[in-house]
Amino acid sequence: MRWLTVLLGAAILAAIAAVVVVLPDNRPTAVDTPSTPSASQAKSLPQPTTKEYTDDCGTFELQGVKKYAITGYWITPSSNPCTWRHQLEEIHQAGGDTVIRIGYGLQYRTVTDGRILTKDGEVDPRYTDCEDCWNQAEQDLKAANPGNRIGRTYVYRTDEHFGPGLFRCPGMERTIEAGKRVYYRLITAPDGSDDSTCDFSGKAGTYDLILIAAAAEDSLEKLLELGDTFGVQVFPSLPVAPRDPKASTRANPEHLGTLTTLTRRLMQDYGARFKDRASLGGFYQPFELQMGATLVNNPTLQVYAEQHDIVEQELPGKPILVSPYLDARKRVPFGQTPKQVAEGFRALAKSGVGIIAPQDSRGTGKVGLFWPDQRDDEVDKRLQPLVGVTTYGTAYHGSTRDYYREMSVVRDQLVDEGYEVELWANVESFEPSATQPCQPQGSRGKTDKARLDAAIAMTGRYVQKVVSYMWSDFFTCGEPALKDEVAGDVDRPIAVDAIRTSSGPARTASRFAVTTSTAARSR
Repeated sequence: MRWLTVLLGAAILAAIAAVVVVLPDNRPTAVDTPSTPSASQAKSLPQPTTKEYTDDCGTFELQGVKKYAITGYWITPSSNPCTWRHQLEEIHQAGGDTVIRIGYGLQYRTVTDGRILTKDGEVDPRYTDCEDCWNQAEQDLKAANPGNRIGRTYVYRTDEHFGPGLFRCPGMERTIEAGKRVYYRLITAPDGSDDSTCDFSGKAGTYDLILIAAAAEDSLEKLLELGDTFGVQVFPSLPVAPRDPKASTRANPEHLGTLTTLTRRLMQDYGARFKDRASLGGFYQPFELQMGATLVNNPTLQVYAEQHDIVEQELPGKPILVSPYLDARKRVPFGQTPKQVAEGFRALAKSGVGIIAPQDSRGTGKVGLFWPDQRDDEVDKRLQPLVGVTTYGTAYHGSTRDYYREMSVVRDQLVDEGYEVELWANVESFEPSATQPCQPQGSRGKTDKARLDAAIAMTGRYVQKVVSYMWSDFFTCGEPALKDEVAGDVDRPIAVDAIRTSSGPARTASRFAVTTSTAARSR
């Protein structure tokens, strides 16, 4: 961990305090050290081997890095290959070493006359180029045994392209090239098992059809190549589970078997092609949950555990990253206290998660950035659309700092119990609303570097790494763009803590905190 230097002897209000500051290439002293690192932090990152990189998209600089405390960023899929190159160059120049990909979901669909319908009952144009795919699949099943049939149909869209590792039974499963897309037809058992005999002719059965609409070129291969070039690890997304129609915040266990099969097939293919790639850092579990005590009995964790077991079996050592959100608001029935959130952290870790990066939720207004002596201060005006004109103490059960401190305590206990789990902070790089939103859909707007620095100050004491949702749009929108604000003020240090110490007979102390920026890495 290249962060947190403890400076002793700062006299504040006639007292002595130790100030913990985020600075590059330093380690904390033994004084009140933060949450301990785990073994996975020692893994080597890919390193750029040249000064610059040139291709059809231009020439990209691989040196001149200005290190900021945030070292990982979410990015969205892009159909333009040059977009990712520019994004990874910018992230690399900001000192980033991690990118996390937004992904796609497995969806259950109804079928009429062999045509796959949308949720609204219309013919899905994404699958019209493959309109005979469903009928042909059932014909092939019945040719093997007249009693065979397709029971359920699922679709999965992606901008990836897969290898032969995707198929368990090549005689029944196949690649179908149609139009500009490549489709993959998987025939699977509803319970999630994969019969190695591929015997479709013996006993008649009811099967699930998974139809994947994919791309002619593999976006993940390209992204991993860029990761190797720019010295960045990539966390691809796992397929998102179908949602429970009665409770959309939960995964639907009814489709767990099919989701398990799809996850297994993807991981088998990744293992065959990418197992030894240094740029493959792990996998992102994108099904979003609220962090809280309710996770202890949440059926979504069953879905988590099944997917995470598959990853461990097929790609051991590649951790799962999850990023649940916090909600500290007192005036909503689902707001959670820091202790309740810590219980949720424990439940998540026991589902096989290796990295838990809770959203700090300041960008959505669900948690506030404030110190203990600011509880009676009026909330930031940018938060008032969410909590009203009120004080921090009235609006929230605790501050961002309170939540990460409690989670870090549980994390250390879990490490002592033998769990390999890290606590990262996902600092949201946007505001709840703005007159000029950063995305075509939605109201989230641009934030500023001072607010990001304040969030780092609140979380940096207790985490192994700081990441941010997200680079695409939020760091690049507005004038000046947030990325330019960071680059222009990157050398300013951030004090993340002050440790109370005694001085002579007075034995008094005071809190000291600076919420400005830094040239730092948390890993």
